Amino acid sequence: MIVHPFAPVYDECSEILLLGSFPSVKSRENGFYYGHPQNRFWKVLAKLYDTPTPDTVEEKIRLLLDHRLALYDAASECEIRGSADSSIKQAVCAELGPIFASAPLRKVCCNGKLSGRLYALQAAQWDVPYEVLPSTSPANAAWSLERLTAAWRHALIKEDT
Repeated sequence: MIVHPFAPVYDECSEILLLGSFPSVKSRENGFYYGHPQNRFWKVLAKLYDTPTPDTVEEKIRLLLDHRLALYDAASECEIRGSADSSIKQAVCAELGPIFASAPLRKVCCNGKLSGRLYALQAAQWDVPYEVLPSTSPANAAWSLERLTAAWRHALIKEDT
């Protein structure tokens, strides 16, 4: 079993929890979420919020917190070969209680189907709507950056436009 190596990112202003599945090999090597250069997560957020794509961990955290976003993964530990969600076995759901207790979350957005399935196992604990978004993973090649950005925009900022 591999234990999730990162703390969640959130503060007392976070309104939307972005929930991935489990860090990829590259993310674990780089020491932060969505560390694979082909993953489009940071590019999508940068486009949504009209900001440069963040490079450093500090810039990534600032992008999240400036837009009232929290970030974590649905699995706290699992067996995984490589980075593919399809290889994840024996996933243990992450403890999300501290995030819900500290942040005024109004929505959870799951980055891909596995995240959505894992979150659904515990969603009833909180009276917060959730939505499964198309994965930003490079394995989801059927979705262009433009299509991903449109789907994510609808979920994250549709109320603000």
